[in-house]
Amino acid sequence: MTYHTTVLLHEGVDALDMQPAGTYVDVTLGAGGHSKEILKRLASEGHLLGFDQDADAVNNAPDDDRFELCFGNFRFLKQFLLAKGVQKVDGIIADLGVSGHHFDKASRGFSFRFDAPLDMRMNASQEKSAIEVVNDYEVGVLIRLFKRYGESSFAKPIARKIDQVRLGNAIRTTGDLVAIVESVVPERKVKGELAHIFQAIRIEVNDELLVLQEFLEQVPEVLNPGGKLVVLSYHSLEDRMVKHFLRSGNFDDVLDKDVFGNVHRPLDPKGKVIVPSEEEIESNPRARSAKMRIGVKR
Repeated sequence: MTYHTTVLLHEGVDALDMQPAGTYVDVTLGAGGHSKEILKRLASEGHLLGFDQDADAVNNAPDDDRFELCFGNFRFLKQFLLAKGVQKVDGIIADLGVSGHHFDKASRGFSFRFDAPLDMRMNASQEKSAIEVVNDYEVGVLIRLFKRYGESSFAKPIARKIDQVRLGNAIRTTGDLVAIVESVVPERKVKGELAHIFQAIRIEVNDELLVLQEFLEQVPEVLNPGGKLVVLSYHSLEDRMVKHFLRSGNFDDVLDKDVFGNVHRPLDPKGKVIVPSEEEIESNPRARSAKMRIGVKR
């Protein structure tokens, strides 16, 4: 089984506009696709650091003297770089999608295609998993969670059914959760709602949006002038955050302009959003929702 097919592989690395002797960071090592392509374009004096918090992904770390592994969450970008003696870098790439490996490995509990323990942790050593979210969160919190992170149209009935079911027995498997959704959602909409609910729980378990915010706030501090940030996102919540940060330098998209109308922001957006070609989507359907944005350090 393929661990993961990297989306926008060449486009992502092209966007870094690499210097062969430069220093680069891949904050989402995953299958190692972008990292391996970056190494192909680096000279012997070049340097690449790769982040991942998933022990499975460490097996994909390139065996290359120019590569250093940062085993941890990229919310600690600056901290890890300083520990490695790196002050500034020339480019950063972040592929925010969940690896195909996570969806295809039933035991990780990311997919509603399998009946498996509710888990969804990117870092298997952290305490909170999907079981705690589903069984311990109050109904009102679940409703807000499903609406905000899943943009679910059935947040209330699903959350209330969860509360009703867990009064009798704990909800422990993906199959348990699927049965709950199927019991309150019209059949024609079940698959879409399952995607929304599983996404919402996964985002909560892994604190994904706060991680992204903390990461983006650190990027201007570690990028050299002219350095590139390349971000691939896969749902509207992430893409909106990236778009707003590149456009305005904040997440509320409030433009800070001087008297001449110039916008004060640490990064300038470069070009328009990039999406996979029809050919790539046909060969890798998981690429369908991908959007890539590029920022340049002033």
